[in-house]
Amino acid sequence: MDGVIKIVLVDDDKTSILTLKTLLTNNFQNMDIVGDAYSVSEAVPLIDKVKPELVFLDINLPDGEGFDVIERVTFKEFRVIFITAFDKYAVRAFEFSALHYLVKPITLEMLESAINRFRDLKVEEIDNRITVLRDNLKTKNEKIIIPSTDGLNIVRLADIIRLEASDVYTLFYLTNGQRFVASKPLNNYEKILEDLPFSRIHSKHLINLMFVKRYIKGKGGSVILEDNTEVEVSVRKKADFIEKLRNYARYV
Repeated sequence: MDGVIKIVLVDDDKTSILTLKTLLTNNFQNMDIVGDAYSVSEAVPLIDKVKPELVFLDINLPDGEGFDVIERVTFKEFRVIFITAFDKYAVRAFEFSALHYLVKPITLEMLESAINRFRDLKVEEIDNRITVLRDNLKTKNEKIIIPSTDGLNIVRLADIIRLEASDVYTLFYLTNGQRFVASKPLNNYEKILEDLPFSRIHSKHLINLMFVKRYIKGKGGSVILEDNTEVEVSVRKKADFIEKLRNYARYV
């Protein structure tokens, strides 16, 4: 996206609006804040009128949700960076949907990261990602959107057997036998899944503990998964893996 980026800010918190205005104005070039709104009813006509390229959008508004704004506007050719108060489930839902977000209180470092990444999000992909986000926020029946070289894959966590590092990419292995390449490194997914029943057992392998069928002892050892794949456990990761497996399986 070249040239000046037209921006609309939508948040019922005036302090948050002021913080964003100050950070954007003082630290970024080619950013034009063309309007701000404090509710769904104010945001919808504003966006339709000024037609921004980027909208900073609070999830919780006095008369509805940020999602309502996206559904009601006629003009939809904009990217969105959501704003949310801190909640680990909300943050995980954003990570799983591969949507950009800022956690209050907003800092320059957070904003720089969001601005640097928002260009990667194609407008036509937003609806699918928002559907996954809403589902995860409401039900915690988590699905994850995984960007690949040819589009987006929407996958239930319960269907992921393991992940394998492949240079700067990640291979996903699913219960239905499907395999695909994600366009992000394994470290990215380890961070997202760290407090869920997934364990990094090797520099190349992140496994779903749901599918561990057997552990074979050894210096590091190895695990046999439900699809009969044998995966090596590194010596350095062994203790953490055994502890996490025992906690997950309620081992006594």
